Amino acid sequence: MAYRPTEKTKARRAAQHEHLLRTALAIVAKEGFQGLTISAVAQEANVATGTLYKYFDSKAALCTEVFKLATEKEVNKVQQAAFPAPTSQPLPCRQRLINAITTFAQRAIQARKLAYALIAEPVDPMVDTQRLVYRQAYADIYSELIAEGIKAKEFPMQSPAVSSAALVGVIAETLIAPLGRDQQPPLDMEGEQKLINDIKQFCLRAVTGLPT
Repeated sequence: MAYRPTEKTKARRAAQHEHLLRTALAIVAKEGFQGLTISAVAQEANVATGTLYKYFDSKAALCTEVFKLATEKEVNKVQQAAFPAPTSQPLPCRQRLINAITTFAQRAIQARKLAYALIAEPVDPMVDTQRLVYRQAYADIYSELIAEGIKAKEFPMQSPAVSSAALVGVIAETLIAPLGRDQQPPLDMEGEQKLINDIKQFCLRAVTGLPT
């Protein structure tokens, strides 16, 4: 008779998988993907190295799952900023665009090492593939918001697909240098705010044709 795992066994395995992923994510947040190794995760999680291979086929598979876990959270935050829960006084599209851009930029600056790892750190091709998937996820959020703004006559006629892809590229590329400053002091609060404001102004001019 074939072995069938019990619900308790499945739950224990799921909990261990989650624990290993969270441990790996904590390493990436401190050291980037370059610091993420099977042995490092095993040591931090207090398990044998072989245990990791019961859950992840390779380091690349581990990195990919960590990337997905971290990026899905960030995409959800931007989604919530762009399309918040309905209220009696709905925010205009322009303000929601500002909120979405600000949310992404602020969270990236606050978690500088992790953000750089997710946006620009050289990674395995498997992770790079996921990077493209999630860049499109961000673009889809902006595209839907821009289309809504055009319909509401808040934004001029334009291609939502082209404008949203451009926003994703501009925001990410603008943040790469500040996020990757390993050998330089991080931005102070004034510098951070100026960077975020400059990004917002550029994006708003591009989408609305007007300054902030």
